[in-house]
Amino acid sequence: AMADPSSFASPACCLTRHLHLRCRVDFGARVLRGTAALTARAERETLRCLVLDTKDVQVFKVTVNGQDAQFAFGEKHSFKGTPLEITFPNELRRGQEAIVEISFESSPQSSALQWFTPEQTSGKKHPFLFSQCQAIHCRAIFPCQDTPAVKLTYYAEISVPKELVALMSANRDGEAPDPEDSAHKVYRFSQNVPIPCYLFALVVGALESRKIGPRTLVWAEKELVDKSAYEFSEAEAMLKTAEDLAGPYVWGQYDLLVLPPSFPYGGMENPCLTFVTPTLLVSIAVIKVIAHEISHSWTGNLVTNKTWEHFWLNEGHTVYLERRIGGRLFGEQFRHFQALGGWRELQNTINTLGDKNPVTNLVINLDEVDPDVAYSSVPYEKGFALLFYLEQLLGGPDVFIGFLKAYVQTFAYKSIVTEDWKKFLYSYFKDKVDILDKVDWDSWFHAPGMPPVKPTYDTTLSNACIALSQRWIQAKESDLGSFSSADLKEMSSHQLIEFLALLLLEAPLPLSHVQRMQEVYNFNAINNSEIRFRWLRLCIRSKWEAAIPLALKMATDQGRMKFTRPLFRDLYGFDKSRDLAVKTFLEHRASMHPVTSMLVGKDLKQDQ
Repeated sequence: AMADPSSFASPACCLTRHLHLRCRVDFGARVLRGTAALTARAERETLRCLVLDTKDVQVFKVTVNGQDAQFAFGEKHSFKGTPLEITFPNELRRGQEAIVEISFESSPQSSALQWFTPEQTSGKKHPFLFSQCQAIHCRAIFPCQDTPAVKLTYYAEISVPKELVALMSANRDGEAPDPEDSAHKVYRFSQNVPIPCYLFALVVGALESRKIGPRTLVWAEKELVDKSAYEFSEAEAMLKTAEDLAGPYVWGQYDLLVLPPSFPYGGMENPCLTFVTPTLLVSIAVIKVIAHEISHSWTGNLVTNKTWEHFWLNEGHTVYLERRIGGRLFGEQFRHFQALGGWRELQNTINTLGDKNPVTNLVINLDEVDPDVAYSSVPYEKGFALLFYLEQLLGGPDVFIGFLKAYVQTFAYKSIVTEDWKKFLYSYFKDKVDILDKVDWDSWFHAPGMPPVKPTYDTTLSNACIALSQRWIQAKESDLGSFSSADLKEMSSHQLIEFLALLLLEAPLPLSHVQRMQEVYNFNAINNSEIRFRWLRLCIRSKWEAAIPLALKMATDQGRMKFTRPLFRDLYGFDKSRDLAVKTFLEHRASMHPVTSMLVGKDLKQDQ
């Protein structure tokens, strides 16, 4: 078995198979405290100890089958945390199970949790809490085998102030007054499909719900719940399309939760309860993100990467499925348009990271590398490009979806590495081995930079974007009068995004050009976050000082890393805004999500 470089656990010796979590949420102290009871099974003879991952977690007591057990912390590692070694009172034989119960308390600085004062919420009356465990932050809530190689079921009882609602990545199993505290109530949850720890999730806040489908509620603060229900109304249609493409949905409920604006990602595929950013409510990307998170119910949540080095198995397949759903809903030309946009996004990422950078490999090496630092669009878009290339090589979309469905069926409930995927590909297409052997696997998997081959794309919907961007790139001062608002009349918002993305791949436009662009297109008036983000980057790169306050505002009004990090990086790169960018970051740092604040700190050379 290949060890997981991002975890201290040894699942080859001992496997945790079930978690019973009982804890109380303390908003005053900003901690979770309680007990985590892990059902552990010995995987080899005469097992004497169990090593768990922890990060900034206090442990008060450990029992094994009710007997006190000795425990000790190992040496603290900069980002992996501290191993917790538990010694069993009696050794276990292979296959024997024991219940290891740990009394713990998380830290107010836990990297998995973000706590909000009432003032930081939409409603301004009640505090709020959410968790984000991917990739290796579950260990910052409670001790666990924090590796995607291990899957467990869980049952949870969470005590929260009674005016608030708790939700988890599980099916809801009722609520009752807290017998120990009349100001609290206890919410119960049950997750009967085994999941990796990174899919453990908890949110507590003044949440309301609206039913938008037979298996879907949308949850949000009161101020956003109706708008959210409207924006996400396509969820059931997308679920049905995904089931048709990938097989039955096994998780029961599919709820959506809209988080505060500092949520670091577009979405997070927590089982039964997808977390989404509120930036989607003013964005054309609703369909894309929801289709993506729904697709994870198969690729990622059912078939899981065994270590974060094989993250592309989660993300490449999920982007592939997401775009297949888009193709079903909006046609094949649209799927190709999105696919080509993804190729350009990959070019953009590789321009930023450098084409010799090992984190641009499809399969990366995470020895002593923090997965949060290595995170980029590469596993998504290089992974997708490989699958799209294979689809074209092996007989088209209908043939390839057969493979994807069989792949999900074969590896459901398991965790795998790239080699498992490749072996299965070869056995599924055993009549096409000669074609597969021509693929440059070594470059696809292990070479940095752009892929060795570019797939074929239908450019029907991209042509207008390319033509308009070329007009601006080639325009001289004397040509600026030829542009008018009529240029955009025939273009969809998807095409506007692509037009701006194409300009961002080129050298910065002269300042006079972006000023003229604002005059004729009035991009400043557009609230769509995907368009606004690219427009403001274009302005800052062309050194337009008037855009500085707008870019700073967008970088701090929300915390989605896809927007916040590049905006701060561009502001830092412009001499007129560098000091202000650093000053603004330092002012906002305390209220930022812990992972976002760490990464923006690195970008702005402010890491402590």
